[in-house]
Amino acid sequence: MDVGQPSIDQIRIFLAIVDEGSFNGAARRMGRAISVISYGIANLEGQLGVSLFDREGSRKPQLTDAGRAVLASARAVADDVDAMMARVRGHNQGLEAELTVAVDVMFPTRLLARLLQDFLIAFPTVDLRLHVEALGAVTALLLEKRADLGIAGAVMVDDPALERMAIGQVDLVPVAAPGHALAQMAARTGALAPGVGRNYLQLVLSDRSSLTAGRDFSVMAARTWRLGDLGAKHALLLQGIGWGNMPRHVVAGDLEAGRLVHLPMPESGAISYPFYAQWRRDCPAGPARAWLLEQLMARDCTERAPGQGNAGR
Repeated sequence: MDVGQPSIDQIRIFLAIVDEGSFNGAARRMGRAISVISYGIANLEGQLGVSLFDREGSRKPQLTDAGRAVLASARAVADDVDAMMARVRGHNQGLEAELTVAVDVMFPTRLLARLLQDFLIAFPTVDLRLHVEALGAVTALLLEKRADLGIAGAVMVDDPALERMAIGQVDLVPVAAPGHALAQMAARTGALAPGVGRNYLQLVLSDRSSLTAGRDFSVMAARTWRLGDLGAKHALLLQGIGWGNMPRHVVAGDLEAGRLVHLPMPESGAISYPFYAQWRRDCPAGPARAWLLEQLMARDCTERAPGQGNAGR
């Protein structure tokens, strides 16, 4: 037997009865007369050709097997309609349907996760696309209009189409595995001679963008392996393949456990890797992008060494 098509109002009446546990409760919740609630559920049962509630022998209506079978689908339909209405309201208010954010791979994941968690609460209907890139690739996405907002790193591109604002920094430290020649040399002498790092393979984060191709950040070795992924660089360092500069917060656990050691290089004592919020001048900010930008500027996006604390939320 074919079934009719219920209205969204009938579905909401059904869910109100389930949630409130009675027809009277549903009437109070929806601000309607109990006769309207009864009429609505009777019409829904007529449309579907089934009884949704067992009204016999109990003052509280009990779901029938058919009622339990359709409950999850009814909630999904109501949720989808609510989401659609929220998106339409947001669109009418100028809210973006989608926001694309490009983030430098060095940016602390912990801080990014907290920021995006708050973003989800503030803008539940805005879909987010997240690109994690290295060096100039963040800026390239902005210039190509493939991203709405960027968190760019130290290798900057001066372009009149872009605005930027400093938001924080991380420390980079030169590290190697304990068995690496530089680490063993440091263990024997307590220090490394100036320029000694030039003689050993350095692992370097490479740029997938043509904007800053050939521009290096803190590269001193004559021989390098260039990697497009920070995780791969980390893994090779742990394996004892070369030495390299890493964000302190990424390798803090490895340094503490002895899986990596800090290389006391005079020329690499304290390397600061700054971050900038970056956006296009010609792209007006919707509410979601404006909120993210405001939060980046208001929060402390500096990742400190363990034990120093962090003012970021």
